[in-house]
Amino acid sequence: MQSSLIGKIEKAKRYAQETERITFSEFSVKFQGEHDSYDTGYKDGKWHCSCHFFSSWGLCSHTMALQKMLGSMLPKEALTTQHDIAL
Repeated sequence: MQSSLIGKIEKAKRYAQETERITFSEFSVKFQGEHDSYDTGYKDGKWHCSCHFFSSWGLCSHTMALQKMLGSMLPKEALTTQHDIAL
C-alpha cells in the first residue's frame, strides 16, 4: 500500500473520532419507526418528518432521536425545539 494512502487512512480514523469537526447543514433519512417508515431530515434550518405527530407539533420522536444521536454535529439552532424540551 502506498504511504500516502496509509496517511489518509490514519487521518480518516482520527477525524471519525473528532465529531466536532463536522456540522451538518442538511440531510435526509428514512427513519423506521415502530409503525411505519418516515422521511425525516433537516434542511434550510428546519426539521421535517412525514409522521402525523410532526405535522401538529413541529417535532417528534424521530427528529428528537436524530438530535440526540448527532448532537455536536448539528448547528446550534438544530438542537433547540420550539417547545424547549430537554433531550
